Amino acid sequence: MPAHPSPLDCFKAYDIRGRVPDQLNADMVADIGRAYAQLFSPKKVVVGHDMRPSSPELTQALAEGLMSRGVDVVHIGQVGTEMIYFAAAHLEDQGVDGGIVITASHNPSDYNGMKLVRAGAVPISGDSGLKEMEQLVLAGGLDVGAPGGRRGALSHHDIVPAYIDHLLTYVDVGSMRPLKIVSNPGNGCAGPFVEKLAERLPIELIKVFHEPDGSFPNGVPNPILEENRGPTIEAVKAHGADIGLAWDGDFDRCFFFDEHGGFIEGYYMVGLLAEEVLRKYPGGSIVHDPRLTWNTIEMVEAAGGTAIRCKTGHAFIKERMRKEDAVYGGEMSAHHYFKDFAYCDTGMVPWLLVCQIMSRTGKSLSALVEERQARFPVSGEINTQIADPAAALAAIKERYLPSAKEVDETDGLALEYDDWRFNVRLSNTEPVVRLNIESRGDAALMRKQTDELVALLKSLA
Repeated sequence: MPAHPSPLDCFKAYDIRGRVPDQLNADMVADIGRAYAQLFSPKKVVVGHDMRPSSPELTQALAEGLMSRGVDVVHIGQVGTEMIYFAAAHLEDQGVDGGIVITASHNPSDYNGMKLVRAGAVPISGDSGLKEMEQLVLAGGLDVGAPGGRRGALSHHDIVPAYIDHLLTYVDVGSMRPLKIVSNPGNGCAGPFVEKLAERLPIELIKVFHEPDGSFPNGVPNPILEENRGPTIEAVKAHGADIGLAWDGDFDRCFFFDEHGGFIEGYYMVGLLAEEVLRKYPGGSIVHDPRLTWNTIEMVEAAGGTAIRCKTGHAFIKERMRKEDAVYGGEMSAHHYFKDFAYCDTGMVPWLLVCQIMSRTGKSLSALVEERQARFPVSGEINTQIADPAAALAAIKERYLPSAKEVDETDGLALEYDDWRFNVRLSNTEPVVRLNIESRGDAALMRKQTDELVALLKSLA
């Protein structure tokens, strides 16, 4: 059995990610497949991969590792992460009881990784199996063969038709009006699937960087970075588009631009999508992250729903949604989760719903969000590198807690005052403090408090 570096730097809080081949390679991926099989005892696992140059080889190694432990493998090809989630749930009646996708999302092209789920697309994270898998890989002894000597079988399955059909159940196609849409997958995986949806919708698609290319000739597909938004903005303006869309590499996050090319913070999309889902599920529960909350809570309650605050991170959101039987979950980071999508995040359902809202109301995207933007102006997430993040958090708490009206420590520290609030939390993966601030209709106050808190954080760096 090959030796692996210790500790395994590629094991993260929610997934597996590392540079290829020094932090992650085919031998290690095969062992991770064996560890998954040993820990969860699946009978049939669906696998797929993104467009990175290393992805096919790593997927082959993953399949080999699983099959060597007697697990049947269903290969669905080059897909987005959400298609593994969909397949794990959709094919459950055919014996599928797990899923793994080879992807590193928006990381550079020399990186790769894995996202893993159990039966029913239940996520596997550091709290639910990843740490144990890491220990099994480090301990060795994973290449001893399958219990009973049976080797698993490999089959291939085209999940795309069922996936596209399912996506279209979220909207009334017949009532959608023609829209001109700029689509920028950033050479990630989304392009071919957006095109398949466009064939069945009354939309004109303006394609930007649509060809999947894991060498990322136009930069890494990460629209959360302001410097990566230019091509989408320029295309919206040049073509007079109704809306602009961009995705990360494995398209589990979708980003929105209005008809002027303005970037819409994910926070405002959470409220808009929650309101739309509550039209279908009156009185439903909506799970949201604690970084920015006032707009979401107000919109959910006005629509007759119940807003439930939850710790940031897909594993926590999905677990809470299942517990509460919530109909939708949203994070300001552009992750959107739907009960009808196995409580998982998808980068396709959000834009379909937004197009439906625009069609039904006759409003532009800017008109749909401008009142909410003015009502609750936000700072955007500000990240500050700090040597001792925990000490910085303690210093902020000491200074700001005495005058706070409300305190929430669901995730980091959130303090509320009459006209403004902030959340400050530690990164799971790096020595960074993440800050978000919002106010009640007072952009000047928001900017003042932002400047003050940023100055304090920098003084603690």
